[in-house]
Amino acid sequence: MEQLKHECGVAMIRLLKPIEYYEQKYGTWRYGLNKLYLMMEKEHNRGQEGAGIACVKLDTEPGHEYMFRERAEGKDAIGQIFAKDTSQFRGELYMGHLRYSTTGKSGLSYVHPFLRRNNWKAKNLCLCGNFNMTNIDEIFEKLTRQGQCPRIYSDSYMMLELMGHRLDREVERNFIAAQAMELENTDITRYIEDHVKMSNVLKTTMANYDGGYVVCGMTGSGEMFSMRDPWGIRPAFYYMNDEIAVLASERPVLQTTFDLECDDIKELEPGTALIVKRNGACSIEQILPQKGNSACSFERIYFSRGNDRDIYKERKRLGEQLVQPVLKAIDGDTKNTVFSFIPNTAEVAFYGMVDGFDERVRSEKVVWKDIKLRTFITEDNSRNDLASHVYDITYESIRAGIDNLVVIDDSIVRGTTLKESIFRILDRLHPKKIVMVSSAPQVRYPDYYGIDMPRLEEFCAFRAAIELLKEQGHHEIIDNTYRQCLEELKKPTSAMVNCVRNIYEPFTVEEINEKIVEMLRPEDMETPIELVYQSIEGLHNAVPDHRGDWYFTGHFPTPGGTKLCLKAYVNYIEKYYQFEEKF
Repeated sequence: MEQLKHECGVAMIRLLKPIEYYEQKYGTWRYGLNKLYLMMEKEHNRGQEGAGIACVKLDTEPGHEYMFRERAEGKDAIGQIFAKDTSQFRGELYMGHLRYSTTGKSGLSYVHPFLRRNNWKAKNLCLCGNFNMTNIDEIFEKLTRQGQCPRIYSDSYMMLELMGHRLDREVERNFIAAQAMELENTDITRYIEDHVKMSNVLKTTMANYDGGYVVCGMTGSGEMFSMRDPWGIRPAFYYMNDEIAVLASERPVLQTTFDLECDDIKELEPGTALIVKRNGACSIEQILPQKGNSACSFERIYFSRGNDRDIYKERKRLGEQLVQPVLKAIDGDTKNTVFSFIPNTAEVAFYGMVDGFDERVRSEKVVWKDIKLRTFITEDNSRNDLASHVYDITYESIRAGIDNLVVIDDSIVRGTTLKESIFRILDRLHPKKIVMVSSAPQVRYPDYYGIDMPRLEEFCAFRAAIELLKEQGHHEIIDNTYRQCLEELKKPTSAMVNCVRNIYEPFTVEEINEKIVEMLRPEDMETPIELVYQSIEGLHNAVPDHRGDWYFTGHFPTPGGTKLCLKAYVNYIEKYYQFEEKF
């Protein structure tokens, strides 16, 4: 599979006892900082473009810093951060972030956490998150209407400013209450810090957002929180005892870091927040009503670490359910078929597929992932040739001209790697037939909730459907869909319908598969190729609790997702057909 840039990773730790407790029990004040490092390394799969950490120190005296942040860019960002002098990070509240850009924007200013400063501790706000918001234009308009002037047009900075604005109001509410009680000076400050309700801030901020998110934050006065979107799109898991409250994007991260059993850890429910007050009181609060059950299924297929108990079983089931269509593709000839997989994320699905046969089948490690080739040192016209060598094969692992070769991948999205590399190198083995299997269904629609695939033309399934419509003379479907999208975009966002789904209606999955093969087959390749994709029903059977399947079905969980999909089709038509006659 072509590597997708996707969801970021978050990690939070709140020490619930004085630092001296951890020094005595664990031999170092760095207990929390060391655990943060481990959590971030265990989530390194979720972000390799940058990383950042933040810390809050409680009960500092005026004139001394109490809120610290460190950020770095690149794959070794975690190492860069923790290699520095971290003595300033002696505190009780910790937050870490791993970044993958889903917007194409880069630079240290885009690396989380983000920090909003103020001379009042309670008004200082630090945020990080795993999120993409689909209504950033509406949020920008809301902020400017309030009189604010955001310095950067990004969902992260706008969330910081919007939430910071609501935090200011919450502090001021308590300021007024303290004055009414005739408190003065630092007594007012203490009252505010003891009575700030982050649930109020979250309710008045997050109700404005459309998208998938896990947002984490802390204030200078010691409030800490993490909230999950009401559709449950992005994942978050937490654990609490009398020493710590911790949260991470993946369950095994907490299991390994804190030596926990799977059932010790809870999943943060949609629309809820883990809130830890300044005094260490922990609670789970419903911030927004749950709006759906759209947990991302791609998390289970590809993004999350496969050592999670449930994800491992689900990936095996995904492979097992492909046995019948694979048998059909090889005409039942398991005797003369070798089974293999594309490393490394498809390995578990491969085990499930092999286990699903009633007999013992032949399996080999046919494909190897080679080193990352430094294609930037070559001229542009040489890069594709180098890219074709990213994978290698085990020579003579099959009988040339006799054996079929079945290779499973976790998903087939763009098809670029198949065309430029996989098919070419597999052909060197001279199999009788190549059956390329995807443990995920056809990816047909963009994602706007954290995965870097926003354009329709990127998907080989979409390109294949468009080519079939042209070949069969159905230009009116392409044209009518364009006009329907324009009409839908005139409606209120909540009323929009995803008419891009019309593009696929005339065709079966098999017809689109055949066209994909035709488009991706290298010109000089003669070996027969067949594609086998997971069915939507198979996906839901294997991953029953993660119903978010919009990239496969076009059923977006939020109105903003539907709107952006309609815009993507309009942009595609206007980009690629602007100089042609209108069908």
